[in-house]
Amino acid sequence: MKRWIGFILHLAMIVVLTSFGSYTVMDKGALEVPESLKVSGNYEQYVNQEPENALEAYEVTPPFLGKAYNGFKEALAFKESQGKYHVVNTLGYLGKYQFGSSTLHLMGIYDMDTFLDNAELQEKAFETNIARNKWILRRDIKRFKGKRIGGVEITESGILAAAHLAGAGNVKKYLRSYGQDDVTDAYGSSISYYMKKFAGYDISNIPQKKNAKV
Repeated sequence: MKRWIGFILHLAMIVVLTSFGSYTVMDKGALEVPESLKVSGNYEQYVNQEPENALEAYEVTPPFLGKAYNGFKEALAFKESQGKYHVVNTLGYLGKYQFGSSTLHLMGIYDMDTFLDNAELQEKAFETNIARNKWILRRDIKRFKGKRIGGVEITESGILAAAHLAGAGNVKKYLRSYGQDDVTDAYGSSISYYMKKFAGYDISNIPQKKNAKV
């Protein structure tokens, strides 16, 4: 008797599945979404909404290229522009290393279009600016290197990265106030952050140079 009941139930299941054969999981396109589940208004406002400074928010990590000068400059470039030569940000900073026009003028560069189109010139400008800031900050590098401010060990590369962000004058104020006079740029990056993020690189191969020009 149990065998017959099982057979009848099995047969009934086949009949049901056959009757509704077109209503399978693969037929999602035919289903109507209930009104209660539909999004009202302009759904596009929810698409591609990134923080203004997405690179900072997600802490994207660049490829590690070592702790020598090449690793330093590429890590800094990745932070500034993801290493792209033709980037101009919302404040008008230019190129792979995001230079301001006033800084470029100090190094003898006046044609911004030429600068953006010339990768070799951008690399030379970065090296020149490092040499220039090494000269300006030479006493502070000697005085503070190896000390700790805010729990961060002060290194030459950290100082020069911070100078690239905020200028040598602001870095002097930060060091001489022992971190009390910290400057933050429009995108939320601070001197203290750059001191920590770019600490410990060996950039001794770039000599200090007074009034360095490209």
